[in-house]
Amino acid sequence: MLYGVGLGPGDPELVTVKTARLIGEADVIAYHAARHGRSIARSIALPYMREGQVEELLLYPLTTETTDHPGGYQGALDDFYAECAERLAVHLDAGRTVVVLSEGDPLFYGSYMHMHKRLAHRYPTEVVPGVTSVSAAAAVLGRPLVERDEVLTVLPGTLPGEVLAEQLRGTDSAAVLKLGRTFTKVRDAFAEAGRLDDAWYVERATMGAERVAPLKDVDPEGVPYFSLALLTSPSSTAFDQRPARETATFAQTATSQAAASAQTAAPASGVSGEVVVVGLGPAGRPWLTPEAQEALAAATDLVGYGPYVDRVAPNPRQIRHRTDNRVEAERARHALELARTGARVAVVSSGDPGVFAMASAVLEVAEDFPDVPVRIVPGLTAAQAVASRAGAPLGHDYCVLSLSDLLKPWEVVANRLTAAAKADLVLAIYNPASRSRTWQVAATRDLLLEHRAPGTPVVIGRNVGGEEETLTVTTLGELDPGMVDMRCLLIIGSSTTRVSPTGTVYTPRRYP
Repeated sequence: MLYGVGLGPGDPELVTVKTARLIGEADVIAYHAARHGRSIARSIALPYMREGQVEELLLYPLTTETTDHPGGYQGALDDFYAECAERLAVHLDAGRTVVVLSEGDPLFYGSYMHMHKRLAHRYPTEVVPGVTSVSAAAAVLGRPLVERDEVLTVLPGTLPGEVLAEQLRGTDSAAVLKLGRTFTKVRDAFAEAGRLDDAWYVERATMGAERVAPLKDVDPEGVPYFSLALLTSPSSTAFDQRPARETATFAQTATSQAAASAQTAAPASGVSGEVVVVGLGPAGRPWLTPEAQEALAAATDLVGYGPYVDRVAPNPRQIRHRTDNRVEAERARHALELARTGARVAVVSSGDPGVFAMASAVLEVAEDFPDVPVRIVPGLTAAQAVASRAGAPLGHDYCVLSLSDLLKPWEVVANRLTAAAKADLVLAIYNPASRSRTWQVAATRDLLLEHRAPGTPVVIGRNVGGEEETLTVTTLGELDPGMVDMRCLLIIGSSTTRVSPTGTVYTPRRYP
């Protein structure tokens, strides 16, 4: 039996019950991926997969690059799809059940349809629908797509600009998919059609890195393929307010912001406000604890560094207060003032809020607000995330240090590094470098080499949990500072830390 199953837009909880069952029962799980080999479909389906299943990775030979195939780009893809179909046919001929994974819905711009065309007439086949990205984007925005006899038009961004503009002028609602490199052309088409002011941009709907913004405000640089532009129902006048409204600076006074928050979202039951400092984990929804999810869902206001606020799924009834990264005290005071008016405020931090993050900043300022309750909700730390990817380098005693000298002098950092090295502790090093701080990693390496062997294992984790995650295992003597940037965390082993033949890094629990 061949099944083409829709996994929905990204959140594993949006997989249908039937799809989850079929994934768990299948003999063979097949999924497409670009040449890097990472499959979003597989990551969505993973909670429902079981050990012992055969996995068929269907690796695209090309995506947007040119080819010397005699049939050109389409010819290369046709040959690829034919080869994939025959690979799956081998399993089907052997009596195995094959499930082909598809993001969204299998027959809505899905890769599965190419398998369906080639196999459905040869084998018993069933297609299980999934939530589309269009439905997910509307849900994220909290705005109806169409009402009554309105017309919804779905368009690929790869169409010529003049065709897009003509279609946008003649429809009530629209969804334009496949942005990425087509974004500028699509935005210009909305402008030419006179619809730009009404259009929304939704990126990675329901995924951990979800982002929502007015289309006209989006920087074309870095727009991913998994994004779309949306015109929702023109009849939805009740939804004219921007969802999850954002305040970019503190230009508006804290008093007026707090008053607006209390007026629009304060609990009617008379419950007093509070501040909850929430750890978001290192990246994405899978790293978020249930307690943190509950705290975020209950908040009337979100306060935090802009990119961290953007990681929280938009909620139309919440007000967002996005700030720069270097205004921790002002951010904390603003949150406490909002809470004093009755707002339930979530101050968000990456990782754990108590590890070089917002918990201490809020508690310090909270001494001036004894009437405002403050809670801390922990999160998975970057050190734990990197360690888990590498193996168990933090398996024995370790210390956590920040190389940033913005809030403490370098002499203090150097003394602590030396003390930890003398004590033979594993080191988890935060903030190793930034755009303006580029020399500390080399200085740290040289300090540690006075007490550690050059062969000491070093783990460099970059953007762990994100789509651009990398993990490098090297040694202290060969540590290249050029490999380290502001998105990295370093773990430097002790004298007992080992690297197994398979590349796993661990520190034994027993000490000689």
